[in-house]
Amino acid sequence: GTANLTCRVEYNDNTSLQWSNPAQQTLFFGDKKALRDNRIELVRASWSELTISISDVSLSDEGMYTCSLFTMPVRTAKAYLTVLGVPEKPEIDGLTKPALEGDQITLTCITQGSKPAADLRWFRNEKEVKGAKEVNASGKTFTVRSSLNLRVDRNDDGVAYTCRVDHVALTQTTQQATEVLEVHYPPRVEIIHSLAIPQEGQYLKLECVSKGNPSPDPVMWTKDGGELPDLDRMIVEGRELTFTSLNKTDNGTYRCEATNHLGTSQAEYVLYVYDPNALGQHGTDHALIGGVVAVVVFVTLCLIIVLGRYLARHKGTYLTNEAKGADDAPDADTAIINAEGNHAHAEEKKEYFI
Repeated sequence: GTANLTCRVEYNDNTSLQWSNPAQQTLFFGDKKALRDNRIELVRASWSELTISISDVSLSDEGMYTCSLFTMPVRTAKAYLTVLGVPEKPEIDGLTKPALEGDQITLTCITQGSKPAADLRWFRNEKEVKGAKEVNASGKTFTVRSSLNLRVDRNDDGVAYTCRVDHVALTQTTQQATEVLEVHYPPRVEIIHSLAIPQEGQYLKLECVSKGNPSPDPVMWTKDGGELPDLDRMIVEGRELTFTSLNKTDNGTYRCEATNHLGTSQAEYVLYVYDPNALGQHGTDHALIGGVVAVVVFVTLCLIIVLGRYLARHKGTYLTNEAKGADDAPDADTAIINAEGNHAHAEEKKEYFI
């Protein structure tokens, strides 16, 4: 960058101003250049102002600069020039291509030449992740390292890891480095079918969805552990197995198998072809049975509610004949006689419920 140094004075009696560097070397005395340095130039010189510029500044230019006015006594003013060390573009080490799923890797980002020490930030795609920072002094500048420990899996394949430098000297530019992970992993297989209930005469497509790196091409289809029996109606195109017209002979277990150099994966689909006519009759029977069950449940609930209301309105205590005459009887026979005698007065003890 370029540093401009300006010294101003009021009520100068035609005395020249002077700029000197931290080594006390005179740079300019008035409008006269005193130090042979092509980077130092005169911007403005008058009795009230002396402005100079230093281009392409380096760290060695940092320090205290002095402006002097040679009166009696000499008057001075000082300014400290701070030079920022611009960090170099970072570099990422430790990446192995390709990495295997389950590997433990350490990414290290390094930047040199910063002053003050720069800050390093890691990003996984656009999301920031935390690394371990280390700062070492190298003369007047600093070397900064940041490490990121990863146990890679298939979700890291194709992910971009970026190391970005934050520094006060980088207000208009961005210093960063990016590495994209390549992860190899064994395949995983899934079969997707186009029909929920396959019926005779229908068109059916089975798709073998396999994910692996390297890509497991081609995939292999089998039926009941052997080759496909009818290649006229069973068409294999890439990862798809197509049945042009289903029939009962297609019933069985279909297997899709995918392989790469890291392993083999397989998935199975059990095909049962339904008779459209039988399927419709079963559907009608099921609907009829469901309706009958619903009616029975409804009637039962109604009876329970009516019975509950009846019992709630006729609460009371009902005694047997023995119990009705047992209060003053010495034995069971006497109790029965007493109960029959008391029967005449039963009308007086009736309870009425409204």
